[in-house]
Amino acid sequence: MSSKFETQIEEKIKKLVTGRALEAVEILTADREIKELQEYANHVSIQRLKYNDHGPVHMRKVALNALIMVKILHDKGKKFAMEKEHLGKLEDVQLVVFAAAFLHDIGMGIGREGHEVNSTILAESIIKKMLQSIYPEKLDKQVAARCLIMECVLGHMATREVHTSEAGVVLIADGCDMEQGRARIPMRIQSTPEVGDIHQYSADSILKVDIKPGKEKPIAIHITMNASVGFFQVEEVLFPKINMSPVKKHLELYAGVKDRKTKQYL
Repeated sequence: MSSKFETQIEEKIKKLVTGRALEAVEILTADREIKELQEYANHVSIQRLKYNDHGPVHMRKVALNALIMVKILHDKGKKFAMEKEHLGKLEDVQLVVFAAAFLHDIGMGIGREGHEVNSTILAESIIKKMLQSIYPEKLDKQVAARCLIMECVLGHMATREVHTSEAGVVLIADGCDMEQGRARIPMRIQSTPEVGDIHQYSADSILKVDIKPGKEKPIAIHITMNASVGFFQVEEVLFPKINMSPVKKHLELYAGVKDRKTKQYL
């Protein structure tokens, strides 16, 4: 059973998608195996590796972030690979982006190193079954969507070049999940500092991440923090992902400590 917070995020996601994408949301959020994979990924991340949230809430928030960016870009007349290459419509783009974001970190159940590759391995049969249901007798659609989903998942760590806006928004959306709640559990269970704590303390200082239409470019990301340690999260986690994303040219990025001058990065 999903938590109240997970359900709230899912409801926001459903308001952003249409057609086949909504069907994909219904299928994947109801899948018990995915739920267990997400929960176990979080167990390994927090309990075993002493890392921050990589579970069902995180994956839903990344999906929501990515779909918000898809909507903004679509409203500004920007087309995604599936549209440009006549492989699908907006709903197909939404399907790809949601599925990838919703499954991108399940490989954390195996370990941190190479988890994006492990995520594709664990997700392959789930994705294939879902696409067969949504695109019956359309093998070309199944293949294109499956490959794009895998590109998005494999590219979310900014360790390899991605070539589509679909992968680009998932990459940035992952980096944007940095608000305090993501570090809440590891900060509570860990009483003494350990190697890697900078990720937890920097995430704990982020008060708000707003993704909305920009003034000069389509998308503006505004990050508000309560301490300057949050700049680590912006500069060492988010910015490398933005730099690797084909969507970078469409972004404005602002970050600052509350009630102080905001720094504009892009």
